Amino acid sequence: MAGHHTRGRFAREDLAAACATPVADNGGMTRSATVASPDTDITTLPNGVRVVTIRMPWLASASASVFVRTGSGHESARLSGISHVVEHMAFKGTTTRDAARINIDAERLGADVNAHTDKDHTAYHLSGMARDAAEFVRMLGDIVRRPTFPAAELERERQVILQEYLEDEEDPMSTAFRQFDKLCYGAHPMAQAVIGTRRNIERFTRDELLAYVEQQYSGANVVVGVAGNVDHAEIVREAEAAFGDMPAGTPHTMDAPTWLGGVKAARLAGCSQSHVVLGYPIASMKDDQPAASVAAALFGEGMSSPLMNEIRERRGLVYYAACSADIMEACGQFVIEASTTPDKVDELLRETHRLLQAHASSVGAIDLERARNQIAVRQMRSQERPVRRVEDAALDLFVHGRMRSPEELRERVEGVSADQVRETFARMLAAAPTLALAGKLGALTGERLRELVSAEAPRGRSSSQVRRATGQVH
Repeated sequence: MAGHHTRGRFAREDLAAACATPVADNGGMTRSATVASPDTDITTLPNGVRVVTIRMPWLASASASVFVRTGSGHESARLSGISHVVEHMAFKGTTTRDAARINIDAERLGADVNAHTDKDHTAYHLSGMARDAAEFVRMLGDIVRRPTFPAAELERERQVILQEYLEDEEDPMSTAFRQFDKLCYGAHPMAQAVIGTRRNIERFTRDELLAYVEQQYSGANVVVGVAGNVDHAEIVREAEAAFGDMPAGTPHTMDAPTWLGGVKAARLAGCSQSHVVLGYPIASMKDDQPAASVAAALFGEGMSSPLMNEIRERRGLVYYAACSADIMEACGQFVIEASTTPDKVDELLRETHRLLQAHASSVGAIDLERARNQIAVRQMRSQERPVRRVEDAALDLFVHGRMRSPEELRERVEGVSADQVRETFARMLAAAPTLALAGKLGALTGERLRELVSAEAPRGRSSSQVRRATGQVH
């Protein structure tokens, strides 16, 4: 099913990559002589399309994906939402197949068809039996390279997308996140919702979709990835046939947005809770600093984390709360989200800010060990998921031009010190906070909300001072 990544329960992992030395291959293609992992092969076609295979021979299934480096963060205000519409419409007809044929061709193989649009990329997926992996690449090539965007299909799909838009607009946590991004980045494209605006969805024409694809879909901005029990040479042959005539183009770039911060609350009818999103700026994927990911895991991952232990287990303020480091190509957000009744918002924000201040002063050894191990387990689970492995590889290639091994990722997380985590919290609290609320609101004023999240951060102590004061080992 096509769709956009919704904010609230989706967090991008901190990605990493290792240098690869290109070696000439047949037909002007290059194949990496040094790769991130012995189970991974990368070949670059003459037009810049990168073909990645990840061998998982114990699987009887395979997942194939095409990633395009274009999303809502690359769109002007007039085109806001067009990447998402293109993603939907790609399945509605090509020069060789209509929508019904596209569906039956995949489903007769038992394959699952999916797609998504995010702020920095668009992706198309087919998953099924490993024996059909080459066919999946062929099918995806047809969808990505030869869409026709039939006018009648566009009018029908427009209504589907408008239903999706309404569902997103009426969801209180999604509303809070839309406000949150606008407060963070103002008029920058990274503040735009992936789904775009209602006016744009109603207005987009077939010619605009075709022009957008011609402009944004180019070899330098495409990664074809397949994971499973597959043969690299066979996948490269299919990728060359499907994508070899794609214009090379140049890599799309994204300017880093300026963090603004601010407070906003939206009262929504029919809600019994206040949905809260609080956040601070952190390093981007380009900056490649894992301390923020460790800080997020330390602060709010698991029931023993300070956030969950204090606001749920000890105080009973929430049922749902989460903390994540949402790390994107050009920016990063440390995000705390929670849902509670209006009468508890004051205490929730006060205690959350107190905990953040405490971690800007010192970080406990047990919490640091827990966070490192939680990230390690999460990374191991990701290595067992074909679709996730391909996505991590594609995003890494887009941002860094290379991939890193799981061992490197683990070593980098293990190398994050308590002082680095503490300094991450201190830098966050030195910036203007962003606070968005949506749903049922109590009597809290904007001034009181700002006061709750803007108290001055305490001066931190070094790890040696913490060890002397508390006996903690870092």
